[in-house]
Order: sequence, then structure tokens, then C-alpha cells
Amino acid sequence: MNHQIMSLISKYNVAAPRYTSYPTVPYWEEQTFHPEKWKALLKKSFLESNGKDGISIYIHLPFCESMCTYCGCNKHITVNHGVEGPYIETLLKEWQLYVDTFGGRPRIREIHLGGGTPTFFSAAHLAMLLNGIYRTAELLPDASLSFEGHPGNTTPEHLQSLYNLGFRRISLGIQDFDMRVQEIINRLQPFGMVASVVENARKIGFTSINFDLIYGLPLQTLTSMQHTIDKVVRLRPDRISFYSYAHVPWIKGTGQRRYTEADLPKDEEKRQLYELGKLLFDSNGYTEIGMDHFALPEEALHKAFQQGRLHRNFMGYTDSPTSLLVGMGASSIGDSWYAYAQNEKKVDAYQELVNKGEFPVVRGHILNEEDGLLRKHIHELMCHFETTWHKADTQCDAIIDGLQRLQELERDGLVQVLPQKVVVTPEGRPFIRNICMAFDARLWRQVPHSQLFSSAI
Repeated sequence: MNHQIMSLISKYNVAAPRYTSYPTVPYWEEQTFHPEKWKALLKKSFLESNGKDGISIYIHLPFCESMCTYCGCNKHITVNHGVEGPYIETLLKEWQLYVDTFGGRPRIREIHLGGGTPTFFSAAHLAMLLNGIYRTAELLPDASLSFEGHPGNTTPEHLQSLYNLGFRRISLGIQDFDMRVQEIINRLQPFGMVASVVENARKIGFTSINFDLIYGLPLQTLTSMQHTIDKVVRLRPDRISFYSYAHVPWIKGTGQRRYTEADLPKDEEKRQLYELGKLLFDSNGYTEIGMDHFALPEEALHKAFQQGRLHRNFMGYTDSPTSLLVGMGASSIGDSWYAYAQNEKKVDAYQELVNKGEFPVVRGHILNEEDGLLRKHIHELMCHFETTWHKADTQCDAIIDGLQRLQELERDGLVQVLPQKVVVTPEGRPFIRNICMAFDARLWRQVPHSQLFSSAI
């Protein structure tokens, strides 16, 4: 890695959001948020988008049998599977609250089951949940249905049942195949276990298999990363999510205290892990899509990127560009395009609210005009590596300030700033979070005094 690249990494490796939303969660104006206002905007979005694109649904299934020490997600550790039935019943009650609010029959474009560990739940309980949703909705013929599976407990019964319910995509949390790394992150899953799930999924008929990999984990080396990716390409997943490890031990509920910063690859080492991965994926036919994602040419995410349809929301990148995302389950976040809302994080409290007939929303943000404009440009940069604007946009102080901040990134060769357009250069793509941050007016107006986000690189 040459001196110039290392200099840029050193310069731009600052704490930065991942921009699954704008404004980002720490900058929501919760004091002006009210559930009734959110419900009105929810219905407005439904009436505008349901007949056109349909809606997306994210369902958070938070239970895990053990703690993965790299994880910063909201989860509930238990081996008591008696929690399954009551939680499914609560989700169906929550869904009915949405149906009643919409006042019409939802047309479902996308469902994603995330966690936690969705395959903690039995195939029968997952079928109960999905059939309950289907009874009050229309599942569009080209709907994209996906779920996250743990290789250790994703059974053939899970795969067959979800396939019968319309699911064609599965995302497996691999992270790393090196046994030393697996041990320190408490995620033991031998290659043969993963290969068996992949084989069963393909035999049943799943057409898209994603592997989640993380670079920057404790004890990772270039050699171990090479061996991991060699095993990955043997199984030939259709998509690969190659995430930068977010070390956020200050966030309550993470398990990131089993190791220290001394066990983590440093800035240059971590960047080399990414560059190695990118090189190996490219040489095996994968194309880099947006930030963190790689896909084979025939995969839907790749086609969406090529056709300018790539979308980004709280679930990350998707090929289903819907305006309305319904977030269900403890801690889940919904997006009506006009407003964001997050559910109660604690499982018991979430269930108590829903069982009282109340939406379990406890915080949120109503977007103002400036938020909407900045969201548009940040979204386009994240999805298409460029954004354009009308002349009126440049009369917005936040856009003017953002363009001024881009001047230094332009001098460093990371962007091209044209009269009505910003284009991210190939060299700038790894710095996309920094580039988007230039337009993050709320962050610049209130620079955090403590670390809120993981490092950009």
C-alpha cells in the first residue's frame, strides 16, 4: 500500500455514520416527535406508495442462544424457547395495528427477517407469523423475501418451510472461517456446517445466498483472510456483505469486552484486509456494489445497481426501492419517508405496550424540508456514487456548506464537484462515509463531544 493511500487513510479514518438514514439516530429531534403525528404521516405514505411500489417490512427477532462478542445489535440472550410463541403473537398484534392505521390492504414488496437470530424460532412459529401477515395483505408476485440464518441452527425444515412461504434469499452470518477468530468472537461454525446449509438451500430452490463477512475482527491477519475468502468462493454465494468491524464497546449490550483494542488490526492492517478481500472478490467475478457489498453479475442487487434502482434504508442496501418501511419487533426502526420511528428496545416492555393495544414506538423524528433535501443527496451518493441537483438546491445553506467541505476531498482526488453534480471517483469510493458526512448538517451544527459512531475505515 503506497504512502499516498496510507496518508488518506490516516486523514479520513474518523468516526462517521453509516447513513442508513438521514438524520442519523443520535440527531433525531425527539422532543418534537409525537406518535399521533407519526401515525398520520405513516398513513399518508401508505396511501401514496402502496398502490405504486408496495411496502417493505422488517421484522426484528431478537433472541440468540449465545452472545457473539463482535455484535453491536439489539439482542436478548436465552436458551428458553418458551419465549417464541408469545413473541410471535405480539408481532401479529403489532401488524394488525399497522393494518388498522393504513385503512387498506397492504401490498408487500419486501420482507426481511433479522435479528438476533431468526432461526432461533422454530419453522412452525415462523410460518405462524408469516401466514398471519399474509392473511391481511397481498404478497406481490415479484416480492423479495429474505431471512438471516445462523449456520448452527438453520435446519432443512426452516429452509423448506420458508421456501414454501415465498422466501428465495438467505443471508448467513459467517464473519470469518478462521477457528482462532471464531473462538474469540464466540461464533463457532466449521466450514462443513456452512457448506451443508448452502447445499440444502440450493437443493430446495433458494436463488440468492448472501454471506456476511467482517474485516477488522480480533486476531485477523492477511493470511487468515486469504484462507477465509478461499473457502467463501468455493461455496460461491451470490452476494457478499463485507463489513468493517464496528468497535463500539461503549454501547450498552454489546459483547465487545472479551478482547481489547490490542487484539484488533490497526488502521493500515485493517485497510489491507479490505483491499485483499476486494481483490479476491473481483478476481472471482464479484462486483463491488455501493459500500460493503459485492455481487455476481446475475444477482438482483447487481442489476439494481446497474439500472440505477439501488435503494438504502435501515436494512442496508436493497433492490426494492420502496418509500415505506414498516419496522416490527423490539428495537425495530420504521421509515415512512416523512418520519422515522423506533420501537421499545426491551422485549418485555415492547410486548406490554403492544398487548395494551398501543404502538410500541418510543422515539422518532419528523423530517423537515432541509432533512428531506439532504437525505436525497446522501442517499444518491451512497447508492449511485453521484448526485445531481436543481439550481434551487444550491440556495440551501446546508448544500452550500456541504460543497465547501467537499473542496478538500476534491483536492485529495476523492470527488469531482461539477456545476450541478458531485461524482465520487473510484479512489473515493472507500471514503464514501466521509463524503456523505460533508452534507450532514445536523452533525456539523452539533459536533459530538464523545464518540457516537464507529471509524469510517
